[in-house]
Amino acid sequence: MSRHQGRQEGFDYGADELPSEYKMSRSRIMYIENKSSGLEGKANIGRVYFSKSGKTLYYRSLTFKSLKGSGFKANYFEVESGHHYWISGPHKDQNDRLYGGSQGVQIDPDVYDDYLHHIQN
Repeated sequence: MSRHQGRQEGFDYGADELPSEYKMSRSRIMYIENKSSGLEGKANIGRVYFSKSGKTLYYRSLTFKSLKGSGFKANYFEVESGHHYWISGPHKDQNDRLYGGSQGVQIDPDVYDDYLHHIQN
């Protein structure tokens, strides 16, 4: 079990219970892929929250900062672990992985309906 797994499974905030840095008005459904083990890693589509400045991203209990163009096939790093991630808007054609496809991509239950609406419109 990864050191973040237990915290991620415990993520169950309602919109009125979000920590102060999580504001629905500063959130978006995004594709999040862990690149720490290679070119294809565990991937999710979920709600990402942006800090007021937009320089910090929050997903579940993870905090991300930009690699500012210095990453290899990654654009963010997770602050606590240093692991690299690819975070981007989901593609309407569902080919979110770097080399296409969506095999193994998990869609978070709390965004499932919104995600379906996004890809159908």
